[in-house]
Amino acid sequence: MNPYKEVIKDNISYRTFSTDISEHELVWHRDREDRIVKAIHDTDWQIQLDNQLPQKLIKEIFIPKGVYHRVLKGTSDVTLMIEFL
Repeated sequence: MNPYKEVIKDNISYRTFSTDISEHELVWHRDREDRIVKAIHDTDWQIQLDNQLPQKLIKEIFIPKGVYHRVLKGTSDVTLMIEFL
């Protein structure tokens, strides 16, 4: 079961993460395709790529396929826009 609710339109996924989620569900993972991730509203959630410090989700972040990454929980719900390349 995914730790988010998802709506897909065209080649873009909108994933909503709730603050009710346990941080243990936000695991390191990697994907099979490149993607661009961006929060669609102001948030204090962060994203962390392998061997990097966490980054605020205030701009578009490119995640290459096969790179481990994870989302770090903030203080309010967040919706991320994920464009698959």
